[in-house]
Amino acid sequence: MNDIHRAEFPLALSFGVRGGPQRVTEIATAVSGHEQRNTKLSQSRRRWDAGAGIKSIADLETLLAFFEARRGQLYGFLFTDPIDSQSCPAGQTISGSDQIIGEGDGVTAAFTLAKTYGDNAGQYRRDILFPVSGTVLAAVDGAPAPVSFDETARQIVFETPPAAGSIITAGFKFFTPVRFDTPGLDISLETFGAGQAVNVPLIEVLCHAHE
Repeated sequence: MNDIHRAEFPLALSFGVRGGPQRVTEIATAVSGHEQRNTKLSQSRRRWDAGAGIKSIADLETLLAFFEARRGQLYGFLFTDPIDSQSCPAGQTISGSDQIIGEGDGVTAAFTLAKTYGDNAGQYRRDILFPVSGTVLAAVDGAPAPVSFDETARQIVFETPPAAGSIITAGFKFFTPVRFDTPGLDISLETFGAGQAVNVPLIEVLCHAHE
């Protein structure tokens, strides 16, 4: 994951950001009206427009510097989703029992953080590879357990492998890895001064543990 810079998108530019998860579904409809639905991606992919956060010339300069530092679309960076950036619902306090991330086997000490979405009819598990430093809490069968974070494997590591059959849970805040979804910034000071919104599209970079 060397193509993801450990640099955070400036918080001041994130206010007013619009967007969220997207799923592309191909739908073929027969003459009878019967539908055949298929998706090429097993994961959802998030997109945002951060242009609403650009309020001043200083903001433009900050954006320009950040864009150039990432070489445009070449390198990804870390983004705080204003709606979805922690293991528990908004307004609640993170705990080590927020998310089930695995089951112990008495040998494995490293586990990938994950967040599960959905309901009884269907669930989706999303790997979380960029937790906010210092926010990870873990538990084994409900008992708090100390962990470290392996920056290379992007996994939490227990001091002692959890016992076979034990339930591993965790709580955390996290970043979403993204990149600019445009090859260049198209900004006019004249239109900016007249109140025209700046278009700053961001798209989630889909990563996997052990990359």
